[in-house]
Amino acid sequence: MSTATSPETGHRYGVQRVCAAWQLSRSTWYAQTAAMSPERSLPSKRGPKTLLSDDELATAIRAVFEASPFVGEGHRKAWAKLRFAGTRCGKPRVLRVMRENDLLAPQRAGSARGPRAHDGSITTTAPDVMWGTDMTTTMTVSEGQAAVFVCVDHCTAELVGVHASVKATRWEALEPVKQGVRRHFGPLRKAVASGLRLRHDNGTQYVAHDFQREITFLGIESSPSFVRAPEGNGCAERIIRTLKEQLLWVRSFDTIEELRLALLMWQKLYNETWMIERHQHRSPAQVRRELRAEAMAQAA
Repeated sequence: MSTATSPETGHRYGVQRVCAAWQLSRSTWYAQTAAMSPERSLPSKRGPKTLLSDDELATAIRAVFEASPFVGEGHRKAWAKLRFAGTRCGKPRVLRVMRENDLLAPQRAGSARGPRAHDGSITTTAPDVMWGTDMTTTMTVSEGQAAVFVCVDHCTAELVGVHASVKATRWEALEPVKQGVRRHFGPLRKAVASGLRLRHDNGTQYVAHDFQREITFLGIESSPSFVRAPEGNGCAERIIRTLKEQLLWVRSFDTIEELRLALLMWQKLYNETWMIERHQHRSPAQVRRELRAEAMAQAA
């Protein structure tokens, strides 16, 4: 229309006159004209151009997972490991690429829950202030079911003790706690771990008189969680989930002794290399060393 010639004046109508007659802005006119042009370029991703294409990023993510000693890691761990290796990209992009390439671990859908008895945080700002302990079970080939006990620091998420036994008694439940006390407080003696609190559930092993008497002798204060509120013992529950996903569900063990030795080896691997998101993807052992160095510097 703008290129048509007026029969009265003999001149073209022009874009300005046509837009005024149609009550249309000229910017809209030019935008629509450019969109209908056969020579227009295809739309592309906005913002700065990335160094890696999506296919190259997917290949890098696969390489990260293949080099990792753990299984089932999510997009946050992949994003952090790529950054440590010098590949910088956005966390949402890593999630999108992993989803498009079926690299995400399957997850079980949650269900609606009622009011929570526990509300707040159970983590601490310093190590050896509160530990959490819990147990799970697994199967061995020759000796059947085995009980697995863990003890974790609520600050660093460090696995301070782990134990496996044929019976889930109160004395076996004490073993990972005693391992942690020997490692971080010294030889077992009266009140050696004064100031430490122990979070546990209301299982028969942990509410038993002998268990409570032993931790009281060591100077540990009992801190039971609410009944039917596993989030109150969430640190121990979380490390048990990690232990299952990374060891108990991916390997088989002939005897309980073989399981026990594997747990001790996995404890070292986890403490030194497992990345904790709330600690800026540092390992539990690294967090403990840094906090200890800060405390020594402040004391000096």
